[in-house]
Amino acid sequence: MLNNKTESAIPAQVERNWYVVSARGQVLGRLAARVAAVLRGKHRPDYTPHVDCGDFVIITDAEEIQLTGKKATDKMRYWHTGYIGHLRSKSYGELLETDPEDVIWRAVKGMLPHNTLGRNMIKKLKVYRGSEHPHSAQQPEPLSE
Repeated sequence: MLNNKTESAIPAQVERNWYVVSARGQVLGRLAARVAAVLRGKHRPDYTPHVDCGDFVIITDAEEIQLTGKKATDKMRYWHTGYIGHLRSKSYGELLETDPEDVIWRAVKGMLPHNTLGRNMIKKLKVYRGSEHPHSAQQPEPLSE
């Protein structure tokens, strides 16, 4: 008989790599989906759904991200200040001008699990507005398509 025992990743034994990807000219949703898969570890052969076995991802050139269609004017982000009647909103075009790192961070966060595991995974994402990042000591590799 064959030994069909399923191997499961052990959190203490997971070796994490660092990847860098440029957002220049890329579409927000497609980039976020690819990065979320790497943060979860779905690109690895030892992927285990209940274990954080993903890698670190550095996104540079956040200000160069693209939105398709009329999302820059029509898509809105809403938040509430906590005071009565203080519902605030901004279009994604305005958000990309003021804080493009937050736009990418929220897009990736929404594609991760909404539990403790997802909150630990999002901590491995580093987003920077320009092309420079302070993680050269980790020797990040370019993220392949």
